[in-house]
Amino acid sequence: MTIFKKIIDGDIPCHRLYEDAHVLAFLDVNPISRGHTLVIPKEEAATLDQLSDEASAAIGRVLPRIARAVLAASGAKAYNVLQNNGPSAHQAVFHVHFHVIPKHADGTGLGVGWQPRALSDADAAELTQAITAALG
Repeated sequence: MTIFKKIIDGDIPCHRLYEDAHVLAFLDVNPISRGHTLVIPKEEAATLDQLSDEASAAIGRVLPRIARAVLAASGAKAYNVLQNNGPSAHQAVFHVHFHVIPKHADGTGLGVGWQPRALSDADAAELTQAITAALG
């Protein structure tokens, strides 16, 4: 049982911001910026690819609303939505969760070190075929 399941069940307190039958949003207890919020499905799934279509749709409906509220309350003008899957992707709690992280004028918020690479036509063709086949 994850810490998020214990929060959902009410066994561990949190600063609840939003809750419905499928989704819970609450303040991160170790925020990287003011207003850092976690949005989680109530369905237990370790990674996004394991989440049901119903729970995925519920998260998708709620995330924009939470983002708007976090921006309004925190005064931030920008934000990141971060979602990690698996240990090598820096996932620490193995229950799907989305971070809504305000980026404030003072620079607090998520720092991203993006290192883009060129995509060859051959690799693009191979990936397109493989991914579309996997989608069915």
